[in-house]
Amino acid sequence: MKAGFWTAPEGAEQPISVFPIGEESLNAASGSLTAAGALAKLATLDSAELARSCPNAVELLSKVADVIAGQKADAPTQLFRLGNLNDLERRLVADVLGEGEVAGVVALPDGSLAQIQESVLAGLWRIRIETDGHHEYLEVGAIPEIVKRAAADLTSADFEIGQPPEGAMNVLPVLAEIRERAQAFRPGMRSQIINFTLLPMSPIDMSFLQETIGNGPIQLVSRGYGTCRVLSTGIRNVWSVQFFNAMDTIILDTLEVGGVPTVALAADEDFEDSAERLTEIIEAYFR
Repeated sequence: MKAGFWTAPEGAEQPISVFPIGEESLNAASGSLTAAGALAKLATLDSAELARSCPNAVELLSKVADVIAGQKADAPTQLFRLGNLNDLERRLVADVLGEGEVAGVVALPDGSLAQIQESVLAGLWRIRIETDGHHEYLEVGAIPEIVKRAAADLTSADFEIGQPPEGAMNVLPVLAEIRERAQAFRPGMRSQIINFTLLPMSPIDMSFLQETIGNGPIQLVSRGYGTCRVLSTGIRNVWSVQFFNAMDTIILDTLEVGGVPTVALAADEDFEDSAERLTEIIEAYFR
């Protein structure tokens, strides 16, 4: 069983399982695509023929490039439907986007899952909602709106602090602090971090803490510099943020009180870079 705020079920090796959206590539190759991989695939194809065969895809990518260029991290997100694309166009878009650093799932009230995958162009996301069929779209923003809505609507505003079990040491003041900070938080305020790596918390303390605030509907993984796992708790504005080394050992275990943790968010400079890269891709391969 792993140490840390999140407690693994019996036999579990990973705190969460994030299922990539996945898509058949133009060349039927398996696995996820990096930016270099996607461009290498496009370079082997006839760009003029692609542009003629996939006009809706090229038009969509051009619109996305324009929107990303003007996007800011604190601005509302913008959505792009994929319903008018044929199968070839969908595969083309998937190959251009590839898979970026952040992925995750959101559990929805009806029992379905929303799968989230950042593209290699930071700030551009693919979202698929699994229902009877599936509903898929692209979204430009710091984080998909469905994450922020679930964090606000599918968590509790308050919690009760019960009697801790025998052997508990420091959990009561920590819970009181979490409760106070969570209720005081307002959008725009700086997030506050409680570092369990430094706190003298016993396994009994951590177990009671986890049991008290519970698990929430959002599970995210960022694989930038190492692996970071972000889980919403059952309490609004409270997140478990854990950093792991290459051996999958927790090296930093925290609770973050605030909005969606910044490790999962695209920043203003990400949008600028992504707009430039996408424009270059369109000019090089479809013009």
